[in-house]
Amino acid sequence: MTSADPPSATGPTGLRPQLPSPLQEAVDARFERHGVRLLLKRDDLIHPELVGNKWRKLAPNLAAAAGRTVVTFGGAYSNHLRATAAAGRLLGLRTVGVVRGQELAHRPLNPSLARCAADGMRLHFVDRSVYRRKAEPDALAAVLRAVDAEDAHVVPEGGSNAAAVRGCAALGEELAGHADVAAVACGTGGTLAGLAAGLGPGERALGVPVLRGGFLGGDIRALQTGAFGGPRGDWSLDERFHFGGYARTTPELDAFAQDFEQRHGLPVERLYVAKLLHGLVALTAEGAFPRGSTVAAVITGRPFP
Repeated sequence: MTSADPPSATGPTGLRPQLPSPLQEAVDARFERHGVRLLLKRDDLIHPELVGNKWRKLAPNLAAAAGRTVVTFGGAYSNHLRATAAAGRLLGLRTVGVVRGQELAHRPLNPSLARCAADGMRLHFVDRSVYRRKAEPDALAAVLRAVDAEDAHVVPEGGSNAAAVRGCAALGEELAGHADVAAVACGTGGTLAGLAAGLGPGERALGVPVLRGGFLGGDIRALQTGAFGGPRGDWSLDERFHFGGYARTTPELDAFAQDFEQRHGLPVERLYVAKLLHGLVALTAEGAFPRGSTVAAVITGRPFP
C-alpha cells in the first residue's frame, strides 16, 4: 500500500478524491519563535462534498454497503450525516440518518439537517435514551425495523469502525517522514486510531478531543483492536481544548479562528479545526514540542454552510 493508492483511493464509482491531499507549510511566528515548523495537511481538499476524514472513513464503508441502504447516526449538526447524505446522492444510494433528539422532529430543520434532507437522506429522530443504546443489538434492530431497513449497512456515529480506521491509516502513511507530530481534532476517535497506525517509526499522533468526558482513549484502543487486532503506533490525547464540548464555541475561539484565517488564507472550521489549531498554538507556547520539531495539523473540514 502506498500513500498515493490506499485501499479506497478510487473509492466507490462516482467519488473522485484528490489523494494524497496537499501538505502545505504555514509560516507562523507563534511557532517559529519556539523553533517549531507548522505544516497543514489539507484533507479539506480531498473532495468537494465528502470533506477530509469523512471521505477517508466513508469510502470503505460505502464500498462495503454494495448498493444496500446505509443507516447511520448523528446529532443535529453532524458533519458525518451531511457527508453520508451527499455520498448517497452522488452514488444513488438510499441513506437514513438516525438523529439524536426526538424533540427535533417537530421543529424546523436547521441548515445542517436541511442539507441532509435535500440530498435525499431520510431523517429518523429518536429520543436520547434510545440513542444512547444504539449499539445494543435489540435497540439497533428496533431502529432498523422502524425505518424499514433491516438489511441495511450500518455505519456508526462519526463513521468510526474497523473499516474506517483502516482507511484512515493512509493518512498516516501520507504524513510518514514529513512530521514528528501529526495532530488531529477528535470526535469519535477513528481518524486518530488510523493516523497513528500509518505513521513511521519515531513519529507520534496527537488528538485534540472536541467533546468533554475523558472516554475517548478507551474508544480508540477498542477501534485499533477491531481494525488491527491490537494497539498500533504512538498516540496521545490532550483534552483541554474542547471549549465547552461538541458544537460549542466561544468568542475567544472565534477570534482565534478569524485571526488564523487572515494569517494563512485558510477557511477555519470552528467545531473541530479551530480547536485543534488553538490547541497547537497553546502547546507550542508551553514548550510541548522540542525545538527543531515539525508538527502537521490535519485540516479535516471546512466551514458550513
